[in-house]
Amino acid sequence: MLKGKTALVTGSTSGIGLGIAKALAAQGANVVLNGFGDHEGPQREVEQAGAAYGITTAYHGADMSKPAEIEAMMAFAAEKFGRVDILVNNAGIQHVARVEDFPVEKWDAILAINLSSAFHATRLAIPAMREANWGRIINVASIHGLVASVEKSAYVAAKHGVIGLTKVTALENATTGVTCNAICPGWVLTPLVQKQIDARAQEGNISVEEAQKNLLREKEPSLQFTTPEELGALAVFFCSPAGNNVRGVAWNMDGGWTAQ
Repeated sequence: MLKGKTALVTGSTSGIGLGIAKALAAQGANVVLNGFGDHEGPQREVEQAGAAYGITTAYHGADMSKPAEIEAMMAFAAEKFGRVDILVNNAGIQHVARVEDFPVEKWDAILAINLSSAFHATRLAIPAMREANWGRIINVASIHGLVASVEKSAYVAAKHGVIGLTKVTALENATTGVTCNAICPGWVLTPLVQKQIDARAQEGNISVEEAQKNLLREKEPSLQFTTPEELGALAVFFCSPAGNNVRGVAWNMDGGWTAQ
């Protein structure tokens, strides 16, 4: 379905981003990965997912808190593949503290990586998408873009902002072949969430398994994590012909979190 298209997925060396990158590759898209840490292993996984189509992958290690590096990444993708057809803004970090105790530098970093990076990548991707009259911008927000939790002021503010950015981008391109939508996962067992579970286990002097169960019981009625594979399938749907007129949605995959 996506043969000949190019997807750029930020924060794609693990977790949700890697799951989405593999799902798009499995539909024939070339993929540009981005993220910290080891990228060769994830890059091989993506290549294997798209092996039937002989896809090509590339990697750019842009620091998503720095606009100049985002510009370099987008230029790199355009030079290698012609343009970015599918942009998945997924990069994100987390820090937990009460508002009065929240470190200012952590607030600035979370807003830069979780929100501003999506703006910068989007503004750079849109012109070529509009020229081709086809493009998909998929913002990985969070259930915390729809509701709040304590001690997550920066993350909640950033993810609410991502949903606002999604709606405006969708409206500004509503008469074109360029769509913009947001995915709002509940709990996904990513390295970021695992750190929170480990911290809960240590603070409560309980097992990691019990901390995991407690986390799910608090918010997610299904008592199960959403998987990167499920989120990847939703991203593929947004890119399909069935998604042509899906514009500006914040689509929650949250096990009933917001239904309560």
